[in-house]
Amino acid sequence: VQLQASGGGLVQPGGSLRLSCAASGRTWDNYVMNWFRQAPGKDREFVAAIRWSGEGPYSVNSVKERFTISRDTAKKSTYLQMTNLKPEDTAVYYCAASFTWTRNYNLMNYWGKGTQVTVSS
Repeated sequence: VQLQASGGGLVQPGGSLRLSCAASGRTWDNYVMNWFRQAPGKDREFVAAIRWSGEGPYSVNSVKERFTISRDTAKKSTYLQMTNLKPEDTAVYYCAASFTWTRNYNLMNYWGKGTQVTVSS
């Protein structure tokens, strides 16, 4: 079972990035696909989620107007489209899968390695 996040990088404030999470190794039909982020010195925080079936999606208020989560079952991937990026969005972004809707990172069933997003001029 593998979740592989990619798409991070260095972007200027106001810019955009699309993160991808490729999922393999099992059937994901009953899972919720999540994105978390962790900034230096801070706890890992929930960002957005969508059920593999498409139910949801849901994102936290701080990114709701700027980030969009989606999934493509044919490509076995989920995405986080990020626009109008701000320096405070700088973090390592992780994708994770859970069997239930939850923001609690301790309840994730699977994690991918993170991808660094740096927003700086």
